[in-house]
Amino acid sequence: MRSVRVRFAPSPTGYLHVGGLRTALYNYLFARKNNGKFVLRIEDTDRNRYVEGAVENLISVLKWCGLDFDEGPESGSKFGPYLQSQRLDIYQKYIQDLITKGDAYYCFCTHERLEVLKEEQQKQKLPQAKYDKHCLSLSKSIIEENLAHKIPFVVRLNVRPNQKIIFDDIVRSHVEFESNNVDDQVLIKSDGYPTYHFANVVDDHLMEISHVIRGEEWLSSTPKHVLLYDSFGWERPIFAHLPLLLNTDRSKLSKRQGDVAVEDYRAKGFLQEALVNFVALLGWNAGDDQEFYLMNELIEKFSLERVNKSGAVFDLEKLNWLNAEHLRKKSNDELLTMLRLEILSSQFSTLILSDDYLLKVITAMKERVSFIKEFITTCQYFYTAPLEYEQKSVEKNWEIETPTHLKKIRDAFSNLHNPTKEDFEQSLTNVATELNIGKGKLIHPLRLAISGISTGPGVFDIVTILGKDEIIKRIDTALGKIK
Repeated sequence: MRSVRVRFAPSPTGYLHVGGLRTALYNYLFARKNNGKFVLRIEDTDRNRYVEGAVENLISVLKWCGLDFDEGPESGSKFGPYLQSQRLDIYQKYIQDLITKGDAYYCFCTHERLEVLKEEQQKQKLPQAKYDKHCLSLSKSIIEENLAHKIPFVVRLNVRPNQKIIFDDIVRSHVEFESNNVDDQVLIKSDGYPTYHFANVVDDHLMEISHVIRGEEWLSSTPKHVLLYDSFGWERPIFAHLPLLLNTDRSKLSKRQGDVAVEDYRAKGFLQEALVNFVALLGWNAGDDQEFYLMNELIEKFSLERVNKSGAVFDLEKLNWLNAEHLRKKSNDELLTMLRLEILSSQFSTLILSDDYLLKVITAMKERVSFIKEFITTCQYFYTAPLEYEQKSVEKNWEIETPTHLKKIRDAFSNLHNPTKEDFEQSLTNVATELNIGKGKLIHPLRLAISGISTGPGVFDIVTILGKDEIIKRIDTALGKIK
């Protein structure tokens, strides 16, 4: 048995797609579960799509998600370098081996000829456009002459006809392709750079990758990779192709229907633990009803055999729920640190708020929020007095006698000395008894006066956190503003 070595090999073309995160996560979990190595390799051979800064962004996002790689651009080892653009000499050596064997060949066809060929095949309504092997029959002397005259060329894979290409896949089981349906894929482009198909096979072999875990979209390319492994006489890795990610309407997940970048979810305030938990469940389950996982639990329970074949629906409601669950599992001290950072980037950044005060806010709101920002956005009354009052609550709870009632509450609170929550509650009860009315007739207008809205934690929790002096001030303000 080979030791487990897996890789995540993204192209630096921009943001990290959530599908890419899932691929990276499954590789990471499999490596950690099996005491293996998790390798980050950057497949940057498509120079037309290369985005400046994308490599640094990928590394930053992976680290934010807790996916620390054992080898990669930052670490280095005997298997490096880990950027394919730095491995061009290696690919040249191996492509020559294939050409010598007759398993690859030079192709000097112009773009115009290839377009005409494609159009002819479309007119014939062939199921797919394929290269016609025109340059496979070129003589050695013509090839040498073309090379000497620096005529542009690519190098293609020579796919033999009428063969069955067979491989096993942990998720898909036994897979067969007809070689007649496999194109003579370009292996080396006209700019001298390898294509994904060639470079990833060479690199996976040289980096001793034991398992190739990637998205289902690469399943149809695997026959080409298998042919390359077999041509070189190399041991194939074990394949596992992960199911597609789908929108709720079962269409392929795309930016047209919502955010698909990990960076987008990070910017919106999703916790990395929640996003990782959610992405882990997109195509995998442990065979039970558990949905809440921390990373160590995912590592313990993960197996490729439990990955589903069918597409996984990206359910944003479930992600929101998981975010709330992970938020509530954090200690108040952790939340305090996070809340202070959130305050620094809010309109309340200049406020001086004690840890004790913010911990009281956290305790009051913890069961009512799904995001750390909601410790501010849903209860701004803890940071500033309301400037306006919820109209529907005014219409429902502000009656002719309400100002009189609130004045009595204000006076009753004024007589309290260092009041506790129970003192405030008893004081309001006494006013209700004196007025011979239900406490609700006092509680709802009081909540409106001090918070400006009709929802939130218990009114006596709010009163206690804000304190007697602030409450009295807010009641007086409301009496002057609400008519």
